Amino acid sequence: MKGIAFTLLNELVEQKFGMEVWDSLLESTGQDGVFTAAASYPDQAILNLVAALSQHSGIAAEDLVRAFGEFMFTGFAQQYPSFFPDGISARELLKSVDGIIHVEVKKLFPDALLPRFEYEEPSADRLVMIYRSERQLCALAEGLINGAAAWFGEPIQHSQTKCTHRGDDHCRFELTFGGRHDRD
Repeated sequence: MKGIAFTLLNELVEQKFGMEVWDSLLESTGQDGVFTAAASYPDQAILNLVAALSQHSGIAAEDLVRAFGEFMFTGFAQQYPSFFPDGISARELLKSVDGIIHVEVKKLFPDALLPRFEYEEPSADRLVMIYRSERQLCALAEGLINGAAAWFGEPIQHSQTKCTHRGDDHCRFELTFGGRHDRD
């Protein structure tokens, strides 16, 4: 996993739980905490940090991953504003993940292991996102969708009708967009 995920997790934990908790997580997982955004680290390293945080906080790991996805979206928007041009909607951005954003991410980080998305557009206010990933981090994808809704000030109702954790070969998110609101 790319180091940016680790640096953003570090920020989230320090903001919500404090630096002492981050240090405790590093110690309990045997990690030194020196992460750089462009480097790659084993997936298990971040999963161990989330598991340790779950144990520390009493919050289910899946809920932490979902909350991290929301936080991660804002981090991406702040660090890579060119992917979030003025005038784009949450729906347009989400539709661009696989064909535009991931293509650009691969240019920056050729070794990045990215999920794949396919799309269906049943109507003007609906979007289906089909998520495929060896990592099976659909809770992170759901958090990123929630993060997009918050960032753009656009309500997005969504349900996950298929999931690899329930035996399906992919995850399916059905989204309905409820109008745009101004972002503060």
